[in-house]
Amino acid sequence: MSTLKRSSLIVLSAALSAAAFAQEQTDPFAELGLMDESSPVAEEEAPAQQDKPDAAESDGAPTEEDVLAEYARFISLLEDQNYDAADIAAKRVIEMSIRIYGPQSHETAKALNNLGVVQNNSQQFEAAIQNFTSAIEILEIIEDRLNSELINPLKGLGAAQLGAGRPDLASNAYARAKHITHVNEGPHNVEQVEILEALAEAYIRMGDVEAARDTLDRIHFLNVRHFSDDALGLLPSLMQRASWQHRAGYYNDERATYRRAIRIIEDSAGRDDVRLIDPLVQLGRSFYYYDPLPGDSPRYTGGGGAEMYLKRAHRIAEQAEGLPWLELATTKLALADYYVAVDSYSRANRLYAEVWNELSNGEERLEIRNELLGQPQPIWTEPLPPYTDDAAGAKQRREVTGSGTVTVIYDVTSRGRARILETKTEPEEFADMQKMVERIVGRRAYRPAIVDGETTDSDPQIYAHKFSYTRAELEAMREPQAGTEQTETAATEE
Repeated sequence: MSTLKRSSLIVLSAALSAAAFAQEQTDPFAELGLMDESSPVAEEEAPAQQDKPDAAESDGAPTEEDVLAEYARFISLLEDQNYDAADIAAKRVIEMSIRIYGPQSHETAKALNNLGVVQNNSQQFEAAIQNFTSAIEILEIIEDRLNSELINPLKGLGAAQLGAGRPDLASNAYARAKHITHVNEGPHNVEQVEILEALAEAYIRMGDVEAARDTLDRIHFLNVRHFSDDALGLLPSLMQRASWQHRAGYYNDERATYRRAIRIIEDSAGRDDVRLIDPLVQLGRSFYYYDPLPGDSPRYTGGGGAEMYLKRAHRIAEQAEGLPWLELATTKLALADYYVAVDSYSRANRLYAEVWNELSNGEERLEIRNELLGQPQPIWTEPLPPYTDDAAGAKQRREVTGSGTVTVIYDVTSRGRARILETKTEPEEFADMQKMVERIVGRRAYRPAIVDGETTDSDPQIYAHKFSYTRAELEAMREPQAGTEQTETAATEE
């Protein structure tokens, strides 16, 4: 793309942001209802606005101090997750930056990037993509295509593209950010790990598990290199690696990673250290799954060696002094869930009753009790396909043109098994997808709902699975139905 074309795009994007800002200048909070007397924002900001009018409303000449003040306000709103007000503040910063520093400046690029962050957080993905792209183009013009300042907007662009359902584009953005870190910090810099994790996520969503696995191996290599003199410092990386391996379906690799984490803790801190609890629990849960053959899907295996690891974690938790009550409760629940999965209901019920009693004292514990025990929770889940067969092959060519939903209404018995009550699909032609979702939801194991310390049948639950399809696929399904209807009509008329 030529410099002239880039400049035009940048000015257009900045002008659009400035125009949106100008439209809101009369009363930027009115539409959002933030100046109501009951609003916390109104209570905190109204006095300041009375003492010092907005620079853009007073003399039309904002200062650098005005930009910094509005930026600080933007950060505060973002931290409070007040995304509507943060969006307005970000647009104000863009308008002031353009007037003070010009449309092609580091300050304007940073302001566009900040607006993209807000829009991404509020799921305005297409708008976020435009503003991240504009920030990138500005930096390419005033710096170069390998400048380290490009990394943050590229990461933001990748995140927005993932949110918009385009992991293929996101992988390109993350790959470029990774390359820039290599140029500026060297190929073994540990700062690229966050980018590689996002890249692995993009590959997983694309269904490219081999590329995801290679990326995870690279992350592991970098962390091993960085923590070569600090074995315990490697633990967060190992736990994250195992989590990624689980998502990619490499369950044997996942178990090997958890075992390595356990060995590190045992060698460094002993066999009863509380840091063993989490990897032991996760290792036990991993035995619900097995590594599938090509073309197969992971299934529940009945637990395998799970009990040994879960009981050890439970023992360490009960014997530990000063262990947070929530960690003790969740460790017990992991073992109780295992007993439900293998149909050992008396053991499960005893542990569930203990957790119920331990979480029944104090408002904070009661809230957690309701969250953990008030409704059924799946103990293990099979991944459901996000695409129909045709759409899975077409997704790289942007031929996925429709989104459907399979809705399953079911309840869960006191023994943690699902009973399907009703299933419906939109569009209704995708009966095969409906049958698959119904079958998988029906064979999951669940932590049953618990009332007064006793497991009980649950109220009806709703599970909605969204999937993508191609228009051609849907039309092909509808054509035979149309032909059948015409034949039936003709026969009736005769």
